[in-house]
Amino acid sequence: MSGLFALLDDVAALVRLTAASLDDIAGAAGRAGVKAAGVVVDDAAVTPRYVQGLEPKRELSIIGRIAKGSLRNKLLFILPAALLLSQFAPWLLTPILMLGGTYLCYEGAEKIWELISGHHASPEETQESAAADPAAHEKKVVSGAVRTDFILSAEIMVIALNEVASEGLLSRAAILLVVAVAITVLVYGVVALIVKMDDAGLVLAARDSAPVSALGRGLVRAMPIVLSVLSTVGIAAMLWVGGHILLVGMEDLGFAPPYAFVHHVEVLVHDATGALGGFLGWLTNTALSAVAGAIVGAVVVAVLHLLPKRTAGAAHA
Repeated sequence: MSGLFALLDDVAALVRLTAASLDDIAGAAGRAGVKAAGVVVDDAAVTPRYVQGLEPKRELSIIGRIAKGSLRNKLLFILPAALLLSQFAPWLLTPILMLGGTYLCYEGAEKIWELISGHHASPEETQESAAADPAAHEKKVVSGAVRTDFILSAEIMVIALNEVASEGLLSRAAILLVVAVAITVLVYGVVALIVKMDDAGLVLAARDSAPVSALGRGLVRAMPIVLSVLSTVGIAAMLWVGGHILLVGMEDLGFAPPYAFVHHVEVLVHDATGALGGFLGWLTNTALSAVAGAIVGAVVVAVLHLLPKRTAGAAHA
């Protein structure tokens, strides 16, 4: 009997230890997720533009497919790669992240170039393309969104990894797993609410109550503006995040002057603006990072789009 009680004591101790470990993992995942909050906001701002101009009844389906692709990115590719690199070749994380940052800069700058040059597809053209071949169009939309999400997800996971670098391998894996699932659910849950808000407005507008009906009509009128603003924010976010990755990455690799300048200006603004110093300092860092991202992105766009056209034109001449 004493052996049985001893066994029960051991089981109880194991349960307490497991519960404590789960609390530690949840707490570490929470801290890591907070650190990555800036990129989470960017991810939520970027995604809605992919469903603009599409048939409303297909929006949730497309967002669901993008969310699955995002979770697949995090769990099957980014998480194992990040853990392996952090364990055996941590020096490779920064260069790989900088490649992703360069791609984000290119994506943002390309969208600006399309707007300036008039080569971007209008909502009417998007709807025509979707009507002509819905399956192919949805596949193109989802693949583009998942490709961009991969870079943002990699940034989120690496930020989270840096916060728990002192943990053991299994703890790191568990924490990153929690972060991956929680952030994916959060981001795409918010995106789904945003893009379906106009449908909710239509339901409210049909109610008999005058205030509720007015609220519904207001939502319907506001949502095209909100989506347009989010699309613009999404472009700015790609430049900001991409530029920030490159600036911090250069500093980590030993070339500090670019980010030292940004940080110096940020501190000057912070110290000169009193109570708003924290916010305005952050805004300064963000703006300068976006400028850096726009410069890098413009160079890549020129190399990939403009120079080949000029070369082709010269050859024909």
